[in-house]
Amino acid sequence: MPRSSLSPIPSNLPDVAERRALQLLVVDDDATQRSLITVAAKQAGHEVTVAPSVAEAIEKLRTARFDCVTLDLVLEDGDGIDVLREMAEAKFAGAVIVISGMDGKRRSAARSFARSVGIELQSLPKPLDLAALRISLANLGKTAMGLPAIHTWGGVASDAIVERHRT
Repeated sequence: MPRSSLSPIPSNLPDVAERRALQLLVVDDDATQRSLITVAAKQAGHEVTVAPSVAEAIEKLRTARFDCVTLDLVLEDGDGIDVLREMAEAKFAGAVIVISGMDGKRRSAARSFARSVGIELQSLPKPLDLAALRISLANLGKTAMGLPAIHTWGGVASDAIVERHRT
């Protein structure tokens, strides 16, 4: 029987219960992109809140705590930089993954701004590579637990390294 495209791929990684779920805020005005990011994050065991606009993102950032924000740079009611400014004012301590169709120069400018205000920022281009997003989220989950980040691909992992760090 063919495997559903939404079912998780078995791996030798610890069960989701053994990993810390990230509180993720997805900021994107494109419903398809929001859905792709949400499904990928939920399949990885993370909690997801969505905000389709700058105004909603700022409201949610003021009322809840997030470990990570995925952020589009171009939104209908403003710019992702507006969201980064609000995060800086609120002393946001989590990670940011910019997911944008903007050119590398614009993503680089966002990264420079984020660094200048003390925000850790990664960047992924659109169209979104879901494998790259899953790896970024897995590594953020590891660092949130105080473990070293590891890269995985296709269910092959080097978690034995993590086990050595625990002993």
